[in-house]
Amino acid sequence: MNLFKLRGEITSRTFFFLTLVGGAFVLGIWILLTSGPNPVFPPAILPTPGRVLGAFGDLYRDNDIVRNTFLSIGLNLAGYVEAIALAIPLGFLIGLLPLLRGGFQFQVDAIRYIPLTALTGLFIVWFGVGIEMKVHFLAFGILIYLLPVMMQRIDEVQDVFLKTVYTLGASGWQTVRTVYVPSVISRLSDDIRVLTAISWTYIIVAEGIGSEGGIGSLIWRVGLRQGRVDKVFAMLIIIMVIGVLQDRFLVWLDKHLFPHKYQLREQDKTGRLQKQSVIGVVWQYITGTLFWILCAIYLLLFVNEFIGFLGSKPLSYLFGSTVWVVHLVSLLLIGYFAYKAFKNSRKSKQPQTPA
Repeated sequence: MNLFKLRGEITSRTFFFLTLVGGAFVLGIWILLTSGPNPVFPPAILPTPGRVLGAFGDLYRDNDIVRNTFLSIGLNLAGYVEAIALAIPLGFLIGLLPLLRGGFQFQVDAIRYIPLTALTGLFIVWFGVGIEMKVHFLAFGILIYLLPVMMQRIDEVQDVFLKTVYTLGASGWQTVRTVYVPSVISRLSDDIRVLTAISWTYIIVAEGIGSEGGIGSLIWRVGLRQGRVDKVFAMLIIIMVIGVLQDRFLVWLDKHLFPHKYQLREQDKTGRLQKQSVIGVVWQYITGTLFWILCAIYLLLFVNEFIGFLGSKPLSYLFGSTVWVVHLVSLLLIGYFAYKAFKNSRKSKQPQTPA
């Protein structure tokens, strides 16, 4: 194994070890730049790791960081749902119909260069300063990047698949349903993962307006106005952790929705499927069990939203006005995986025909 070979492969154990080394290196540089009686960067500019660690406790005690974090997650989810709901039908219509492509291709390409921070005033005029404006602002910020990418994915559909369905006599709708939709949506999921990082930038901008709460509001109100730079760093770390968890969840979901994308990666050089390790099997079992436990907890909280047998409504408290999108996404996921489990159970019960 050559660690300096271009695009060389490393084992998962080596990758984990190098990740720890890299993290320790960054932490060491941080300590070096902020320690001593005359540090390179004073605490007002770059606080020490110890101060940032202590800021988490201050945020929990004084600024209700747990609820504000979930408010930002709900806003992020609502903006994504709205953007995806608009981008998929618009992308297929503009990307597939020459009439609409000729009429709107230039506008779709040009709108990407609009600085979104300059549009906050317009969105305030159109929708006010409440949560509705922030959801629409975030959705627009995702849409202007997602729509051109989706049209590009349509152009990347291989001709061999189109020629095959044409040979079989498929109609235009059948071609869209059996070729374009599976190919484009499976590739678009990777682009949605990439845009997750961009969406958090726009959340900070949107939440700085009004007083509905969220991490962005705390950064402006508590961190910068009060000069608590350590709290700012603590909240930025929270955003990075959420982003990494979101990315891992989207990868896990992508593997279940589009397993064919990962078949080639799981093959060795001889073309045979690699056997899954014992650790992989155990980890798959743990994640599957944890998923259904979380589903059960959510369903309990969902019923409580209408009956209130717990005495309070935690989901409404944590997510505020965006709790509807949490219900929508959660119920869709539970419904999909329940249907998949039911379908697999029926398939396993079918009698096997002898070869």
